[in-house]
Amino acid sequence: MMWSTVVSVTALLMCIYKYLGAQLLIYSAFAMSLLLLAQALSPRGRGMCAGFERAVLITGCDSGFGYQLAKTLDSMGFHVFAGCLCSDGHGAQTLAKEGSQRLRVLQLDVTKDEDVKLAKAFVKANLPEKGLWAVVNNAGISDWGETEWNSIEDYQKMADINLFGPIRISIAFLPLVRASKGRMVFVSSIFAFFHCLNMGAYSISKRGLEAFADCLRVELSGFDVKVSIIQPGNFGPATNIRSKKTTQEIWDKFNDEQKAIFNRSYIEMANMYVQSSCSAGSKDCHVVINAMVHALTAPNPKTRYLLVSSMERIFFSLFPYLPTFVKDAVFSLSPIYHERTVMLYS
Repeated sequence: MMWSTVVSVTALLMCIYKYLGAQLLIYSAFAMSLLLLAQALSPRGRGMCAGFERAVLITGCDSGFGYQLAKTLDSMGFHVFAGCLCSDGHGAQTLAKEGSQRLRVLQLDVTKDEDVKLAKAFVKANLPEKGLWAVVNNAGISDWGETEWNSIEDYQKMADINLFGPIRISIAFLPLVRASKGRMVFVSSIFAFFHCLNMGAYSISKRGLEAFADCLRVELSGFDVKVSIIQPGNFGPATNIRSKKTTQEIWDKFNDEQKAIFNRSYIEMANMYVQSSCSAGSKDCHVVINAMVHALTAPNPKTRYLLVSSMERIFFSLFPYLPTFVKDAVFSLSPIYHERTVMLYS
């Protein structure tokens, strides 16, 4: 692991020197050194808490991370409340059929107060001896598109599920988690801090989610409740979060002025680029599930779990600390950036 990290750092520094110059190389090397030192000195808990007679509520268990986490925690002896958007859907029914008696499937739309109220009542009535140990705010959606391609309703829908959904769940279940001195886990994304073309609405929701989780972590530390944030990279093929839409569907939403600026050829290219990027992601979600389990069971869980490749880890760890002009310059290296500039208005 250490050798692969050294190789990744060296390769990244060479790229920085080649494309951004010697001055930024020195700055980047210094920042990376501090990051590696902090990582080496960070506390790592070795013991794990037992799942026996502890309950965990997970949202978004219809598929993807939530579905796999529910099965994993069930196998570890936890009592699992698996919240599903469609409790009669395939994922929910499979969990109910294949899980143990400790796994309960709940109808839980995180945007509906009534669903949350009923879920809380059910959880309270069926808690094991040690109570509700944790809540995993996993439910979420993804979408893409430039700022002007989305309506205010699109932004509101994204925020209601990805941001206000976890807030709604947290407020409802915090008293139970506080009583057990347990854990709150939030599934975010690298797009919470990595800004790029077409991901504005999604980034807003995830950046807001992390701000909420950070404030909550400070508040709950006084109650011995630990808060962790999961930051997955590209796991599109391993989840059901990818938003698929045709070029025609995007084009039909445009008015005449937008059609004059964002021509159809660019829309088609952008659509192909996004779908290709998502398809190139990891098909194995075990690294994410392992991070979630660590956040739930380790005596000293991390505040953030950045889940990307070794090369990407160095880049994304460094990225938030770079000057804004350097961050923006990174995107000029992308092929789609140059093609977009040429194709607009054409």
